Amino acid sequence: MIERSLEQISLSGDSGLRLSVAVPESTMRGAVVVAPGSRSVTGVDRQLATGLAGEGWLAVIPHLFHSDATERLTEQSVLADTGAVLGWLAQREVSADRVGVVGFGLGGAVALLVATQRELGAAVTVEGTGVVQPGAAGLPALVDVAPALRCPWLGIYGREGEALEEEVRKLQDAAHSARVATDLVRCRFDADCCIAPEAWTRTLNWFGSHLR
Repeated sequence: MIERSLEQISLSGDSGLRLSVAVPESTMRGAVVVAPGSRSVTGVDRQLATGLAGEGWLAVIPHLFHSDATERLTEQSVLADTGAVLGWLAQREVSADRVGVVGFGLGGAVALLVATQRELGAAVTVEGTGVVQPGAAGLPALVDVAPALRCPWLGIYGREGEALEEEVRKLQDAAHSARVATDLVRCRFDADCCIAPEAWTRTLNWFGSHLR
């Protein structure tokens, strides 16, 4: 049975960073940080974490909005929080090259941003928002930071919409200019976009190939 828990990391000048954790029942292959797609951790986020744990990954969801109701994500807060998560994982003997990050929507944007600033094993962005214009105040547009990717990155986007097609093409070009392996694919999504079969399979394959 997959073990689930709520942990907390102490942060200077703050009440702390909460983590929703799903622990695999089998031998742990590494860890995947699941960036939430909205202000609160949703059932979809937890379902994604549970699925990853079922594949042998220690899945950690950081509650990125943790100060007050008016808090906004910024590049600095995202990097501070994910840095704390990496430290928490290091204490559990999970080295950075065995850590991946994944997210859907806003979480997908966070995953790409983290992959440009932290030493990780791999990253996956599913339908990441803010491709050519920032998806949230305080966060950069994805095309502006993608050339700085520091670990293998996979982008997964839907197939519909002419405007989206142009944006995705720009992101693909920006990512390909990075000095790491990158790929961007188009998938057909259903109502549960981030766990649609094709996207899920590609995500697992990407982490399985790069987190060793």
